[in-house]
Amino acid sequence: MKNSEINALSVSEINERIAAEQEKLTKLRFAHAVSPIENPNRIRETKKLIARLKTFLTAKQSAK
Repeated sequence: MKNSEINALSVSEINERIAAEQEKLTKLRFAHAVSPIENPNRIRETKKLIARLKTFLTAKQSAK
């Protein structure tokens, strides 16, 4: 997800997306613990996406 796409989202949509990505991260971590997943970099990418979403959320909330 690109920064321009994140910037176009509303605050509630960003919150929903954060929850979905955190759930995805949890599933990836469990899957990797049971048996190594094919691309472990997906865990890192998901963590970075969550951080980026939280950054945009903070910026939008402080702009109001």
